[in-house]
Amino acid sequence: MVTTLPYGSWPSSLTAKQLATGGTRLGAPLPVGEEVWWTEGIATEGGRQAIVRTAGPVGLGEEPPAETVTVLPAPFNARSRVHEYGGASWTVVPGARPEPGAEAHEELAPLVVFVNFADQRVHAMREGEQPRPLTPVGPEVGSAHGPSLRWAEPTVVTAPDGTVEVWWVCEDHTGGEDGPRTDADGAPHIERYICQVPLDGSAAEDPSALRRVTPSSRFVAHPRVSPDGTQLAWISWEHPQMPWDGTELHLAPLMHGSAGEGEILAGGADVSVLQPEWLDEERLMFLADSSGWWNPWVWSRADGSRQVLERDEEFAGPLWTLGSTWYQVLDPDRALVQHGRAATSLSVLRISTGELTALDCPLTQIGAATLREDGLLVLAGASPTQFSALHLARLDLDGPVLSPLTVLRSSRDDAPDPGLLPEGESIEVPLPDGGVVHAIVHRPRQEGFAGREGELPPFIAQVHGGPTAHVAPVLSLPVAYYTSRGLGVVVVNYGGSSGYGRAYRNRLRGQWGVVDVQDTVAVMEHLVAEGIADGDRLAIEGGSAGGWTTLACLTRTDAFAAGVSSFGVAELEAFRLDTHDFESRYIDGLVGPYPERRDLYVERAPLSHVDELEVPVLLLQGDEDRIVPPSQSELFRDALAAKGIPHAYLLFEGEQHGFRKAETIIRAIEASLSFYGQVLGFSPACVPVLELRRDGGRA
Repeated sequence: MVTTLPYGSWPSSLTAKQLATGGTRLGAPLPVGEEVWWTEGIATEGGRQAIVRTAGPVGLGEEPPAETVTVLPAPFNARSRVHEYGGASWTVVPGARPEPGAEAHEELAPLVVFVNFADQRVHAMREGEQPRPLTPVGPEVGSAHGPSLRWAEPTVVTAPDGTVEVWWVCEDHTGGEDGPRTDADGAPHIERYICQVPLDGSAAEDPSALRRVTPSSRFVAHPRVSPDGTQLAWISWEHPQMPWDGTELHLAPLMHGSAGEGEILAGGADVSVLQPEWLDEERLMFLADSSGWWNPWVWSRADGSRQVLERDEEFAGPLWTLGSTWYQVLDPDRALVQHGRAATSLSVLRISTGELTALDCPLTQIGAATLREDGLLVLAGASPTQFSALHLARLDLDGPVLSPLTVLRSSRDDAPDPGLLPEGESIEVPLPDGGVVHAIVHRPRQEGFAGREGELPPFIAQVHGGPTAHVAPVLSLPVAYYTSRGLGVVVVNYGGSSGYGRAYRNRLRGQWGVVDVQDTVAVMEHLVAEGIADGDRLAIEGGSAGGWTTLACLTRTDAFAAGVSSFGVAELEAFRLDTHDFESRYIDGLVGPYPERRDLYVERAPLSHVDELEVPVLLLQGDEDRIVPPSQSELFRDALAAKGIPHAYLLFEGEQHGFRKAETIIRAIEASLSFYGQVLGFSPACVPVLELRRDGGRA
């Protein structure tokens, strides 16, 4: 029997608490001996990122242990603040020497090194012990807005004499011997370089015990030492480039554990080079987008650089977090690669011929893939029918053949009934200029419920952050929270999104606030024209850069009846001064150089067009956000109040860029649903009513 109720008012067993506490952020899987280790975000512990492991060996063809062990004790939080987005923040060091005082024959647990979020110091520990610091406390620097020495992307290096070291990307706000200062452009002086951190703790109180490995650059990543320990490859880039705009691949000889300037092998201001990996002592593989797509290349001293294969697919993605990888070298002539457009496939690449052999893998989004020596493959990923999880499989290279996946750890132990889950449909909406915009449509769906005859559902456009990013076609419980209640959701991968080649990314160059707005509106007009959505009940939501697009759509078009901006950018002049270093020149490419194009900075800003706004807005913000500071939301709130537009502003204590605390997530989700109900004309069940104001203040 089907129950007929207005769209948006269907009762659903999916709760905001389920979204906040039932799921777990999983990342960085790493085989350690016979076990598998990874990180888990624990919402009930303030969102701290713990290091966990299987409670026993993981064997090929065997059911993995059901129990896990938390290695990193509370309150330690393995999370880096380099670039504010962080990235790889821990590793396990094989063959590390025992600590002073340990018996030579004593069997020790693996040595774990990690960055602790609160103080950003590198620590070391063995399971069951209290972590001990390895790096010093950086001197206080006001412009750093936190610790002045930060670390990320640990790389285990074996020196020619057999010594095991760990090298890190160091973000240094101290200014060195000259102290804190500003550069010629008025920005705080920040250096980043590869640095060796002693494992004996000698640098914890003595910064001189640290050894710089590379010269300073504005940004560095991907340090890779040749198998014989004599050469170092890494990438760097400078303002105003972002790593998807242009990077340089460096190669330098190592002398006494340090590298000089060396030579530049590939890349430049308009070519993005990512993830160099050594195939052997003479050949270096890397990914570059000089063909318009991130494709594999190989460099050797004898032959220079050559493209392994040219394919209109991406073999990499935007480097938002340090330590991101997209392939693993299997042997000198083969690599396990991720590739595709919006969705990701897994294949084995034969480097000598460019032959690509697809593996039968159901995942459409892969975050990491690590192969153990015995053929055990650990995958982090998701699909349209499965939530994000860590998976195990056997990779037989003789085929190559991938065995069926086994779930090691799912991000959800409380997966809802399939009848509550949406079925995404990927679409391409034609544009007037002959191009297309990519989107994923999720219609309202809950088995046993239907909307009233003749009624079309309200639809929410979700626009991702970045803006250089994209949303893959995978199962999403936050989407299901809406669709199971009778609301439609469309995820818009507007021009500028990754996954569709450099030309599609470049559509947003100089056009942020124009192309993203036009593309989003084009998708909504398409849904209305096709009779899928109610044109009078369209809403939009997004976070960070998605918040910018949300506010721009609300102020520059009349397509939407409501919008929710989470930590969104509202204006650009103050933002470029207040935001963090990594993105401080991002807007040069998205809008134009400042102050030469100050006119565009003012004209594009949603804050400049509040007078044209007529619909209610909900603003969600963390009070410790360094990427998009609270001032952005508060400026927009004050403008809404001045005009008397119904709105609400929720400021969450102790939250940064993206909400991690369970209580914050619950409040934000329920407030959004109540807001949509009030504005779009439906009565959501079992959520507190959000108070909308016309004056200033917080709800």
